[in-house]
Amino acid sequence: MAATDTTPVRSADWTLYGRLEELRLIKDEARHGPDPAATERQHAKGKLTAHERIALLLDEGSFHEVEQLRRHRASGFGLEAKKPYTDGVVTGWGTVEGRTVFVYAHDFRIFGGALGEAHATKIHKIMDMAISAGAPLVSLNDGAGARIQEGVSALAGYGGIFQRNTRASGVIPQISVMLGPCAGGAAYSPALTDFVFMVRETSQMFITGPDVVKAVTGEEITQNGLGGADVHAETSGVAHFAYDDEQSCLEDVRFLLSLLPSNNRELAPSVSSEDPHDRRGDALLDLVPDDPGRVYDMRDVIEEIVDNGEFFEIHSAWAGNTLCALARLGGEVVGIVANQPATSAGVLDIQGSEKAARFVQFCDAFNIPLVTLVDVPGFLPGIAQEHNGIIRHGAKLLYAYCNATVPRVSVVVRKAYGGAYIVMDSRSIGTDLAFAWPGNEIAVMGAEGAANVIFRREINGADDPDAVRRQKIEEYRTQLMHPYYAAERGLVDDVIDPRATREILIGSLAMLRDKHAELPSRKHGNPPL
Repeated sequence: MAATDTTPVRSADWTLYGRLEELRLIKDEARHGPDPAATERQHAKGKLTAHERIALLLDEGSFHEVEQLRRHRASGFGLEAKKPYTDGVVTGWGTVEGRTVFVYAHDFRIFGGALGEAHATKIHKIMDMAISAGAPLVSLNDGAGARIQEGVSALAGYGGIFQRNTRASGVIPQISVMLGPCAGGAAYSPALTDFVFMVRETSQMFITGPDVVKAVTGEEITQNGLGGADVHAETSGVAHFAYDDEQSCLEDVRFLLSLLPSNNRELAPSVSSEDPHDRRGDALLDLVPDDPGRVYDMRDVIEEIVDNGEFFEIHSAWAGNTLCALARLGGEVVGIVANQPATSAGVLDIQGSEKAARFVQFCDAFNIPLVTLVDVPGFLPGIAQEHNGIIRHGAKLLYAYCNATVPRVSVVVRKAYGGAYIVMDSRSIGTDLAFAWPGNEIAVMGAEGAANVIFRREINGADDPDAVRRQKIEEYRTQLMHPYYAAERGLVDDVIDPRATREILIGSLAMLRDKHAELPSRKHGNPPL
């Protein structure tokens, strides 16, 4: 056959050129899907196709697809007449900012992205490759659950995914991007990963859908009302991020990957910072009020301290009394945990403790140093908190910090009262360096509450109880809550100028960069789950 002849040859004596051309046509069909109308329906819903999503996630031209020609082997229920290439999932690897990332993406145009035996086997393979290569895994989820026509074989496929999610946990970063429905057992794979991204209106997650809920409980609710992006980002805490469109969602997935190491044997990538290490934070003097009862936004403090004022907040819409963020200090990635006085006075509660514990555990698993900014009045009191297990949930954060071996530095910004002070990475639970700003109050409780307990009889028996109460409050504050009391007893390493916080943190973390700490030999601990 002449080299210029582009007509596909299907005879028994195919030439190599003919075979290559036939392969090109087959792959083109697999890449674009067997039904152009299905692509139009996907776009009409405001959703991209699997390959379009992968193109946004990965560096241009870097994607290498594997098992593109895979097809299912099932028969019955009409499946034998429909055997599309890829079997409804696109798998492979590429790069994000030059670093290898593995990815699988459900193709909703094929069987609604439902998982069958061949579909699951492709996912298992790419997960195994990611673990072996020590590179992050991103799943782009848009599937209708298990493929009913394949019965228990489809369910077994999910089991293999869950097993690999667990094996990869703490070994490689795992990110789930929800770009369509995710119902039933399928929702547990995202729940086992490190971060969950969702898109409003088009993505939902739930174990039992609205129809089942209505049949069992009589409650009526929409899919988005039951398991939409905002529900999981604000109420359940299942999703870490929620977006209005897929493009901005995938852009932030790329940004998050740029802040993470490829695996647990590496450090997060460093960059050259143009923000001077010794930049003074003069604005900090005005951002934090001296009065421990006055509100301010801890985000403003973080912005003033970190490189170029940029940080990536995790779970920003859930448990707002606690802040968790990834940022850079001197070009190095750090994890920041902070109380948020602007929400519920920064008190620790069940949700805030869970949020911070999970984040601390992630940072420790992937060698990301921890900076803790403390301004906490205590744990949230109340019957609901106690009955719902504040003790157990608060212990999660305590366990996470005590178990962490990465460099840890804490700063008491204003106040630190009671058990919440201990839990927020205090010296007594192993922080490497503890600092405090002038004006800090570290104590069992606030001066007013302490005076009312200690001097109750004296106050109640006085001719002028209010005057005596004020006197005793001031007495307690002067003797036990002055800024240098904790430093005198070695509970903080230094009382520092707030304006020097950035410089001190960068210097401290540089000193701790090669920290090596070992835990006792054990199979694993038993945290208060």
